[in-house]
Amino acid sequence: MNRRFLYAVLALSLAVGASVVPADAGQDLLGDAQVDYNAGRYNRAVDALTGAIAKSPNDAAPYFLLGQSYYQLREFPRAIETLEHAIQLDPKQSEYHDWLGKSYGRKAEESVFFTAMGWARKTHKEFETAVQLDPNNFMAQRDLIRFEMNAPGVVGGGDEKAIKHIEELEKIDPLEGQLARGEFFITKKRMAEADGVFAKIMESNSDRIGVYFEAADYFRDRHDTARMGEAIADAKRIDPNDRRLKFYKGIFIVLDGKNPGEAELLLKSYLDTVPDHSDLPPHATALEWLGKLYESQKKYSEAAEEYRASLALDPHNKAVEDELKRVHGK
Repeated sequence: MNRRFLYAVLALSLAVGASVVPADAGQDLLGDAQVDYNAGRYNRAVDALTGAIAKSPNDAAPYFLLGQSYYQLREFPRAIETLEHAIQLDPKQSEYHDWLGKSYGRKAEESVFFTAMGWARKTHKEFETAVQLDPNNFMAQRDLIRFEMNAPGVVGGGDEKAIKHIEELEKIDPLEGQLARGEFFITKKRMAEADGVFAKIMESNSDRIGVYFEAADYFRDRHDTARMGEAIADAKRIDPNDRRLKFYKGIFIVLDGKNPGEAELLLKSYLDTVPDHSDLPPHATALEWLGKLYESQKKYSEAAEEYRASLALDPHNKAVEDELKRVHGK
């Protein structure tokens, strides 16, 4: 753990040592931090959690939420240090290992080749551990399968491993397994098979809103506006107030091309009111689609501005780099 963080904890410990601290003070700070985290106020969450850790240094929960906060702030080395400490305190929490795996994965993306391989191996190990600890942790299951379908065998990846875990997931939850299978076919560019999987998913009559948002992502990328509209309608049926609807409806309208003003309002509202969080549609994608909207209207300088903002959040997105080059040439 870095020295600044330790010094901050020590200073807070000394500051409160002279006074009587209520037994539940640490829990109050943890609750406040969770509220800030959910609202996207990650820096405020970090401040509250530093205080919570000073009061309850042997409690893993504040370290876990602090690691998540650093992850959302894209401070991946700090996220790794803090999540590793949470696991030292409570090694049996599946969610802790999954988030540490995510953090290792993001560190791998930022590293040179040979260093990245080491981080990637650690990523795979943490995802495997998360699934072993709790096979019903579907986020960890999907993270493990996603890693294996994309990574080479030398770091733990491979299609055979991915298919094996997809089949195991289908036994636990057939619908979640089908979503993973559909993603596998997309990754391998087996689009006819992916079409069939997502057609079945749309017939599932599921009450899980995330299923329809994942289907909407698929149909968006296939430029199938009719099926994307159906997926959004199914999601709205489950929860008409879900904040992700602004994102998906805005993109649908950009693709449909019939009401660009409404699309602009929806995407800007999403960016203004919904925090940039790894469990929600990313701001980088919303900015990219604003750029697409402006480009379709021949507002090339506005489009370039949105593409640059998108790349600032997701600098490895080659498609957005190409879009920015395209509008610069106009």
